[in-house]
Amino acid sequence: MCLLASIVTGIGEASQLTALVANLIGVIVGITFGSMPGLTFSTGLILLLPVTFAFDPITGISLLVGVFIGGMTGGSVSAILLGIPGTPSAAATVIDGYPLKQKGMAGKALGMAVIASIFAGLVSLLLLILVAPLIAKVALQFGSVEIFALVLFGLSTIISVSSGSIIKGLIAGIIGLMAMEIGLDPIMGVHRFTLGYEPLQAGIDLLAAMIGLFAVPQIIKDLPRGHADTGFKIKDQGIANQLPSWQEIKNCFGIMVRGALMGTGIGAIPGTGGPIAAFLSYETNKRMSKYPGKWGTGILEGVAAPEAANNGVTGGALIPMLTLGIPGDPGTAILLGALLIHGLQPGPLLFQKNADIVYGIFAALFIANILTLIVQWFGIRLFVKILQVPKTILLPFIMVLTIVGSFAVRNNLFDVYVMAVFGVIGYFLERYDFPTTPVILAIVLGPTLETEMRRAIIAEGTYAAFFTHPISAVFILLTLAMLFGPTIKDKIATRRAT
Repeated sequence: MCLLASIVTGIGEASQLTALVANLIGVIVGITFGSMPGLTFSTGLILLLPVTFAFDPITGISLLVGVFIGGMTGGSVSAILLGIPGTPSAAATVIDGYPLKQKGMAGKALGMAVIASIFAGLVSLLLLILVAPLIAKVALQFGSVEIFALVLFGLSTIISVSSGSIIKGLIAGIIGLMAMEIGLDPIMGVHRFTLGYEPLQAGIDLLAAMIGLFAVPQIIKDLPRGHADTGFKIKDQGIANQLPSWQEIKNCFGIMVRGALMGTGIGAIPGTGGPIAAFLSYETNKRMSKYPGKWGTGILEGVAAPEAANNGVTGGALIPMLTLGIPGDPGTAILLGALLIHGLQPGPLLFQKNADIVYGIFAALFIANILTLIVQWFGIRLFVKILQVPKTILLPFIMVLTIVGSFAVRNNLFDVYVMAVFGVIGYFLERYDFPTTPVILAIVLGPTLETEMRRAIIAEGTYAAFFTHPISAVFILLTLAMLFGPTIKDKIATRRAT
């Protein structure tokens, strides 16, 4: 299939009625979960992932892409109305968003937030479309040696920035690699660590593990203790989206461009993500402002900067995920899992073998941004009402969805037990400040890491090949720098201080 035909096919599939409806539902779910403090859009992605089995790949991915884009934008709703960020990425929006609400300008703050978000989302999508195919072409030249080193580097970037502790990140990654080892050996086909228990021969189901790690700990943490949860109290009289004036948009245009570019660039680096991009954009634009003293007192520029950056991350984070198969954050890790479940292997070959799927995803991203603008614009009062729903009603409903979703994957009760076990593991990891994302990434990337390493050794006959191949050697050096660089830097700083 030629490139033009792939583009037309992808756009056509993403524009079908079923895909559009799925995208719309995803956007509504994403904004809802993003606007509810404690219920991140990653939870929404996990809950809807089993639903995608009933659809073709483009329709299923459209549903999840809608959650991804809507969730990033939805975090600004509670950040502005409550002073509580709905997502970690919206934490910087609180600084000026909530003071604007206290000044009676909640509608205008919400309007600026959605305009900045969608503008940045479209800019990052454009950069994704331009950059991703070029990276994929280069990556097509990689052999097993280079792919192993690349995946190892991708895993190290997540581990090295996790919870500020490399040791905790490594432990979490090792847990994921241990789980990945259960089942059949990918090369020899022999049983590994099954303990003679037949259900373990098929290995740990990725979806059940993801549901357990992402959804269950959130439910346990948010369970009301000792008193009834009556939801958030918001006086919603007069709260509605309001367009900033043309002059106000012009004043924020440069800020939105810088935020979009920062978000895209930071999002393309695995292990960084929205919060880093949002705060960096806020601080950078504050320093560049003619009136830095006004920032933090309630100005529209202070809303535009972080919102542009955290939505710029959406396109940026998909660059390494689609081109190299390395997700940059929990959201793209779930999207990676969705592609794998639908029989699609993210990486350079995806652009060669399934170009129509790739351009269908690009079209779905564009549609999701437009639908997010429409839904958040006209549905703000609905989301205010949703914020008032008690968690005593929401959490049992979500728990039921996690059980049904785990069972529905393979119609196997064992997967529900797997979900529960990983839920407990995830809860204790979070309780003791261990990151959960490296666990999932190790399960997702582990098979590729192991298979390519063993193929490389069989082909080359020596471990030295990983250091004699130039590209592989560079990635291994970068891996060592990511893992040991911060420790060496701290020791040097300590010696200088003494």
